[in-house]
Amino acid sequence: MKRVVTLVFAFFLSILVFGQTNTIALLKYNGGGDWYANPTSLKNLIDFCNSNLKTNLSNKYATIDVASQEIFLYPFCHITGHGNIVFSDQEAKNLRNYLIGGGFLHIDDNYGLRQFIVPQMKKVFPELDFVELPFSHPIYHQKFDFPNGLPKIHEHDNLPPKGYGLFWEGRLVCFFSFECDLGDGWEDEDVHNDSYETRLKALKMGANIIQYVFMQ
Repeated sequence: MKRVVTLVFAFFLSILVFGQTNTIALLKYNGGGDWYANPTSLKNLIDFCNSNLKTNLSNKYATIDVASQEIFLYPFCHITGHGNIVFSDQEAKNLRNYLIGGGFLHIDDNYGLRQFIVPQMKKVFPELDFVELPFSHPIYHQKFDFPNGLPKIHEHDNLPPKGYGLFWEGRLVCFFSFECDLGDGWEDEDVHNDSYETRLKALKMGANIIQYVFMQ
């Protein structure tokens, strides 16, 4: 199964390399949390990547249930929100197979997600713990250079932003941006009234994540 899924991802990654359209996905979850937060963010990130990285991502992202087999069609999945999130045993198993098979999950804390997502990811990988990525990690040094790690986009608890990862057999399969709120920075300008400079930092870091995923 692992080899089959990996081959599926190799196929879709080759599509991107050869200039055809690929699609990224937003994960829809249960538990009552607002998985649908930041409705304009992924569209803006896609446009930014296509303009600045010369990717050919579809301008319409997919919305996928965690338990859906369709998740294996998308090399990059994004999850966000403020509130509760619950993975069933089947959802946790499906997400694990997706990540082991070559998929990538970006978790973006939209303030208040950490207390819920960390134990749920423990269901997915009981043997793994989130580790803070050093500033030297390649995800911070793609097209755009972030020598001090994640940019601070929104205040939240006025703590420094942190980037955490889950590693499976040496490969970063999940990146968790905390105390940062990249997704808010990707949104339309009039949503949060962030400055151009703040939004640009968020989009550049988002582009780094996309480039890292598709080029690693």
